[in-house]
Amino acid sequence: MEDQASELRMMMQKRMENTIKKSPYATKKVEEHKTRIIAITSGKGGVGKSNIAVNMAIQYAQIGKKVILIDADLGMANVNVLLNVVPSANLLHVIDKGKKMDEIILPTEYGIRFIAGANGFSRIANLEKDELDFFVKEFSALADADIIIIDTGAGISNNVLSFVAAADEVYVVTTPEPTAITDAYGMIKIIATELPLSELNMKLIVNRVHSADEGKRVSDRIINIAAQFLNYKIEYLGFIYDDPQVSISVVRQKPFIIANPNSNPAKCIKHIVGRIEKTDFDDDEGFSRFLRKFTGKKK
Repeated sequence: MEDQASELRMMMQKRMENTIKKSPYATKKVEEHKTRIIAITSGKGGVGKSNIAVNMAIQYAQIGKKVILIDADLGMANVNVLLNVVPSANLLHVIDKGKKMDEIILPTEYGIRFIAGANGFSRIANLEKDELDFFVKEFSALADADIIIIDTGAGISNNVLSFVAAADEVYVVTTPEPTAITDAYGMIKIIATELPLSELNMKLIVNRVHSADEGKRVSDRIINIAAQFLNYKIEYLGFIYDDPQVSISVVRQKPFIIANPNSNPAKCIKHIVGRIEKTDFDDDEGFSRFLRKFTGKKK
């Protein structure tokens, strides 16, 4: 069985290398193009994870990047609400061969492309050979992006773990609330237990803080506990101020980085994106590696 799985992954990698180059969206050869794939996750819902994903994606677009935002929060998908768009199809339609990728990608007024997720997307790990071949071919159409941001579900599941394992970087979002801190550490612990530490690149974002010192205190607490009990050093990426304008922007379905570009939360998002852009990422196999690791995940 393992030999068959290995053979399938090898064939899949070859098909990916060929199909990515023939992508209808491709503007460069894949070996010349770096696609940075970021998974944004959290230990519990309600910490602002999806809002951060949306505004980070828009900020990337504003600095000239080609951005694709994927809503992979299958239980509580709400990115389309934040963007005020109504998707008529999602990734599950591609898996079922009912749609092609270019039929489900939604352009937005903010310069990013959006792909809606769907309950059942996690069954990609059990696709038949012809289904996998079709999906890989279609998903490879995204390889022209500079940045792919994946908004995962809150908490741990096979689906979340698949995205986390395959992404270049994983950003764990928490707030100063004690329950959020506990759940964030729990999330980090599960990821660090399930996946090889050498393959992990986790960073921490503290949302809804009232001061920079509060953000630092929360991050230090989680970083120290992770170092002590997991022997893993998670990096502090930054904080986002608590601001009533964020809630207002959600109600108005207009991202706060657009509605209030000079607000403190918007400045924080810009600072975080700026920090990310100053760091390199491991792109030895790039987009092909993501697909191979994601579709090869068996847990």
